[in-house]
Amino acid sequence: QVQLVESGGGLVQAGGSLRLSCAASGLPFDRYPMGWFRQAPGKEREFVATLTVSGRDTFYADSVKGRFTISRDNAKNTVYLQMSGLKPEDTAVYYCAADVDGSWKEAQSWNYWGQGTRVTVSS
Repeated sequence: QVQLVESGGGLVQAGGSLRLSCAASGLPFDRYPMGWFRQAPGKEREFVATLTVSGRDTFYADSVKGRFTISRDNAKNTVYLQMSGLKPEDTAVYYCAADVDGSWKEAQSWNYWGQGTRVTVSS
């Protein structure tokens, strides 16, 4: 059974930093691209970042480029999202995703999801 468990969310002031983690189990982690999405209240789930199996290639939404960094540790079956320069508009539940079929920018293309971790950025 595939499990993705996010952690690291919380309340932070604007300009601050957080590091999210997503621990994966039940799947061959080092064979799957991984991604992060987020969903703000009343909005659709949106793409944040993704990286390839090796971690060498990364892609970001324009809204987070230069502020967020996605990385992975295949030995630990874990993917990370380092967030800095946080803004109130980054407030959302952040979801980890694994195994994409199709466009990695589309939530419907990803096959496995975690339960999410909430990030709140105060102004």
